Amino acid sequence: MRFFQDSFIIFRRQMRINLRNPAWVLIGVMQPVLYLVLFAPLLEPMTAQFGAVNAYTFFVPGLLVQLGLFGALFAGFGLIAEWREGVIEAERVTPANRTALLFGRLMRDVLQIFVQALILVGLGYAFGMDAPILGVVLGILITLLTGAAAAGASNALALTAKSENVMAPLTNMLMMPVLLLSGILLPMTIGPDWLQRVSDFMPTRYIVDGVRGAFGGTAFDSTTLWALLWAAAMFIAGIAWGTHVFRKENA
Repeated sequence: MRFFQDSFIIFRRQMRINLRNPAWVLIGVMQPVLYLVLFAPLLEPMTAQFGAVNAYTFFVPGLLVQLGLFGALFAGFGLIAEWREGVIEAERVTPANRTALLFGRLMRDVLQIFVQALILVGLGYAFGMDAPILGVVLGILITLLTGAAAAGASNALALTAKSENVMAPLTNMLMMPVLLLSGILLPMTIGPDWLQRVSDFMPTRYIVDGVRGAFGGTAFDSTTLWALLWAAAMFIAGIAWGTHVFRKENA
């Protein structure tokens, strides 16, 4: 009970900081929206080649995973600022559960991803996306698990690096291969065999395929199950790393 109380206190403080500048929620969703508006129309002539009927039904799930992953990967930058200002050490000397210091922030990150996901899905329907509600709900759930994993890893990396100059290039270096090899923009099936073999080692590819399948109406097949399993595995790994770093005596 104490853990949840402490987590909620941290969550409430983080939400107050965000609500003072709600533009960040819109800024976070702008890149996927621009992809939706400017890139998705280019896919319409190639939709049949992808094995899809609707370009937006194919494209929105990938953008949803992109939003969860890359939006959460930047969560750690704010934590570096808090560490520099002494907020983290001030929280450490309180009786608060140290794991709650992470979970309170993750609750904020997951809520932000959820709001942005609703905006993206709503725009997708407005542009003509044809996806069942159950599939959309399942896709958003997988996205939230993935986003929580990325946020946990981002916070752990932030407290390990303690510098934006170190974290920024690491994050950018990670984003490019994940974006290209996960099939977020284009399906890996249209690439050469060697590139498909490389993408087989990307857990996020299976997550994108699973969310795409859920939006396409096959919410309970093996593809979606693998997506759930990979998202859960990433969630456990991200939370474990983040919890370990927050529990260290000297962060």
